[in-house]
Amino acid sequence: MKQILYIAHGGGPMPLLGDRSHDDLNNALRKAATRMSKPTAIIVVSAHWETDVPHVTTGSQPELIYDYYGFPPESYTIQYPSPGAPELAEKVLSAITNQGLKAVGEPQRGFDHGLFVPLKIMYPAADIPCVQLSLQNTLNAEAHIKLGKALQAVDHDGLLILGSGFSFHNMRAFFAPDTSDADNKNAEFQAWLQHTCCATDISERERQQLLINWQQAPHARFCHPREEHLLPLHVCYGAAERACDQATTVYALNKESRMFYWQID
Repeated sequence: MKQILYIAHGGGPMPLLGDRSHDDLNNALRKAATRMSKPTAIIVVSAHWETDVPHVTTGSQPELIYDYYGFPPESYTIQYPSPGAPELAEKVLSAITNQGLKAVGEPQRGFDHGLFVPLKIMYPAADIPCVQLSLQNTLNAEAHIKLGKALQAVDHDGLLILGSGFSFHNMRAFFAPDTSDADNKNAEFQAWLQHTCCATDISERERQQLLINWQQAPHARFCHPREEHLLPLHVCYGAAERACDQATTVYALNKESRMFYWQID
């Protein structure tokens, strides 16, 4: 069995600092962990790692990368000593290259906050081996769906593929006064995204084309001036290649977002 989950990971380390605007997100992440079977290993596709071609962490005990700025001192002492998974990393690299794509192993690269912030909430024991997979810096939607399709060949029972992003990611809007216009624009995009990922009355060819052409969705560029927080969803969809089993509405930084879950038996 394989599980696939696209999540919102919130603003930097704020979910771990008691920020009340992340309470709903934290609760949703904890609930997701209790609903799922505990994974034996996790592949995390983080919005915070972009490379020319897919890169994969191959180290046995990656350090943490505190890739955020201007937060309290305790933000830079967070610990999440999850082990790496070198054997799984080799399977990921092989799965990608077997599809005719280039891929690079990264023995020294650590885990960024797109991994350790949500997983510290979901699996605080830090006892699940993890591998991190980068986005491609072209930010091409179709390429990320193809990357997800390559992951279908990774043979590891109990695997979780975690797309760590945010289905709304407009930094200016996060910190501007809330307005009904901004909320309505976001609501339209989130509704489009949920229908696209969950509808059972459209073909996979249609679903894929909608995700490739996501910029044509209502208020797409308002919700994602830059799409790196959306593309982990494209990888997740490619790995599942069907309608999701469950969609969850969550709020973080006072903005509506979505999480999507698939179970592949």
